[in-house]
Amino acid sequence: VIKAALGALVVLLIGVLAKTKNYYIAGLIPLFPTFALIAHYIVASERGIEALRATIIFSMWSIIPYFVYLASLWYFTGMMRLPAAFVGS
Repeated sequence: VIKAALGALVVLLIGVLAKTKNYYIAGLIPLFPTFALIAHYIVASERGIEALRATIIFSMWSIIPYFVYLASLWYFTGMMRLPAAFVGS
């Protein structure tokens, strides 16, 4: 229930920020580690510190494909309509 409420709150916050003059901040909200903190706590409490450390390393590597996605979306939005840019990314 708490995770669902946090998820709903994040979606609402993104929607509100997207309508402000600082709309670009909405793109940073998903990067806030709310869900990562929950996941890391669960992994550490159920599997131990070594599993948490392995999870952290795996998570750090996930930054690379996310950067590739953002770079390709930036590129494609300059030359395609938005739905096609999303598919191309």
